[in-house]
Amino acid sequence: MERNNLYPIFLKASKLSILIVGGGNVAEEKLTFLTKSSPDANVVLVSPEFRESTSQLAKEYNAELILDEYHEKYLDGKHMIVATTDNPEVNIQVYRDCRKQDKLINVADNPPYCDFYMGGIVTKGNVKIAISTNGKSPTTAKRLRQFFEDVIPEDINQMVINLNTYRKSIKGDFLEKVAKMNNMTKSLIKP
Repeated sequence: MERNNLYPIFLKASKLSILIVGGGNVAEEKLTFLTKSSPDANVVLVSPEFRESTSQLAKEYNAELILDEYHEKYLDGKHMIVATTDNPEVNIQVYRDCRKQDKLINVADNPPYCDFYMGGIVTKGNVKIAISTNGKSPTTAKRLRQFFEDVIPEDINQMVINLNTYRKSIKGDFLEKVAKMNNMTKSLIKP
């Protein structure tokens, strides 16, 4: 059986500089994905043209638009890059330039040219769940996201806040605190 060896992390997108190369439907989809999950994401898009809806979305989330062809100089200061053009040669060039500079790169819909995937995300207050299919089936990730959105209760955020308050009030060393938190939350898991 094939195994998903990806390591999931949650990035503070407001503290990173993210570049999206492209201005079409896929660029807009990636910008929507980023800003839905991280409205304060620091995003720059570069493309010779942008769809009107992409321009509107960029304006809404303070993303910078640069009207230009892709050049390697646009990687300067960027931490993460997403290549979304409809020109495979440009996308591969972005990938190669990122490899030379040790930048994280995602070439949309081209898993061999990806350091990371943008999976499905469920957010309910402070609770966030990321879903990956190892780049194999975005549709499955979408359906799982919809499932979790339905089954996770809306009031989960209040539980997280209450448990955080309780955690801060616990006395003892680390292991004692872990034991108390485990005891307090064990009823959340049905045997």
